[in-house]
Amino acid sequence: MRTSLQHLREKVLNNLSGVIAILVLVVALGGCQAAGPVPRVTPQVWDAWSVGQILDAKTGHVVSTAEWLEGLAGYDVIYLGEEHHNRSHIESALTVLRSLVTRGRRPVLAMEMFGWEGQPALDAYLETKESARPEFLERVGWKQNWGGAFEDYEPLVQFAKDQRLPVLAMNPPKTLIRQVVKLGLAQAKEQPEWRQRGMEQETIVDDPAYRSRILSQLQACHGGGAPEDYQTMYDASMVRDEGMAKTVAAAVNRVRAAGDPTQGPVVSYTGGGHVQYRLPVPNRVARRVEHGLKQVTIYMATLEQDRAAELYQSMQEGIADFVWLTPPGSQGAPRRCR
Repeated sequence: MRTSLQHLREKVLNNLSGVIAILVLVVALGGCQAAGPVPRVTPQVWDAWSVGQILDAKTGHVVSTAEWLEGLAGYDVIYLGEEHHNRSHIESALTVLRSLVTRGRRPVLAMEMFGWEGQPALDAYLETKESARPEFLERVGWKQNWGGAFEDYEPLVQFAKDQRLPVLAMNPPKTLIRQVVKLGLAQAKEQPEWRQRGMEQETIVDDPAYRSRILSQLQACHGGGAPEDYQTMYDASMVRDEGMAKTVAAAVNRVRAAGDPTQGPVVSYTGGGHVQYRLPVPNRVARRVEHGLKQVTIYMATLEQDRAAELYQSMQEGIADFVWLTPPGSQGAPRRCR
């Protein structure tokens, strides 16, 4: 067990995209969920489901897409949770953004795929009509922060560029997260970078419900060790979600301070694990923003008919406010832990 856990920690520290992959696997229902008993569900609940539909998670019933899109403009924050590198999820996000722009709104797009340190390069890229992609990816630290094909996410960035919309880099720096994985939260707070990144005044909330869910998923997906064996990885997940919440909350406050009804809402685009059950990011944003914050969570999920009951169960447990059914990505449906 110790050898396995040591290997997992080394993977987080040394793999170029390991930090992203591991921490998303920690929390993502689609990426890491222990299989369990699924209750019988009235067949007509999911027999009517098909790709492209949007479901009310409380009932499992299909909503009117047109009416639903119109209603999104009334929120302060719209959370879109994806399966990574699924192009149909990018198209879903573009549908939301286009709908908001068509209605005269100026949404703020926040993306997990960019790290805080890349914000200046991201701003410059958005403001320049012509900019070479390789140079931009180098300056923004794409490979270091995210990796994988930028082409998968480029449509979102290009839409924002064409519409002159702001794009926010959500992710705390990789170096900061690596310190937490290596040292644990208490020691990481004592490092110079913690202060350099403006984290010294931040409260990292260790919510019991969040802890229970994350640690249980870690145990199910990574060897079944004791909770203490995963403590630094749990700490890193917590810091990462708190850092993303910091970015979103600051954006909400800026939109409110502007006093312009056309500005906003904030559209957060992350892996689904960061929005599930509102525990990772949405609840942390709610603690940071005062006065009637309105948020909606949308979980984009590959429709697998043989797992429809499992999806319905997660909806009944409150995985999100709405579930958007999509085809699988190029790599197929996300893996499940057994």
